[in-house]
Amino acid sequence: MPHGIRRIVLDVLKPHSPRLTELSLMLARDARVSGVNISLKEVDQNTESISITLEGDDLSYDSIKEILEQAGAVIHSIDQVVAGKTFVEEVTLQPENS
Repeated sequence: MPHGIRRIVLDVLKPHSPRLTELSLMLARDARVSGVNISLKEVDQNTESISITLEGDDLSYDSIKEILEQAGAVIHSIDQVVAGKTFVEEVTLQPENS
């Protein structure tokens, strides 16, 4: 059983069309994607800045990028990647009290 990329978080700039609902369904149709979460961060006259979180068992970045490009979107950055057999959540260290 593959344990490649399990979660990827992308910062994306897209035109107003397709709508977020349509884009989420386009991404969810990828056989390797088990879940999609899209959050709207900013809107201007022509574009929307969004954060996309995808989860699956062996996500293909190239396939995801292709779907987004077909929708007219551009990936600005990869903000998080989780890979391997289990999910490892980010640990926030608390500063020591002096």
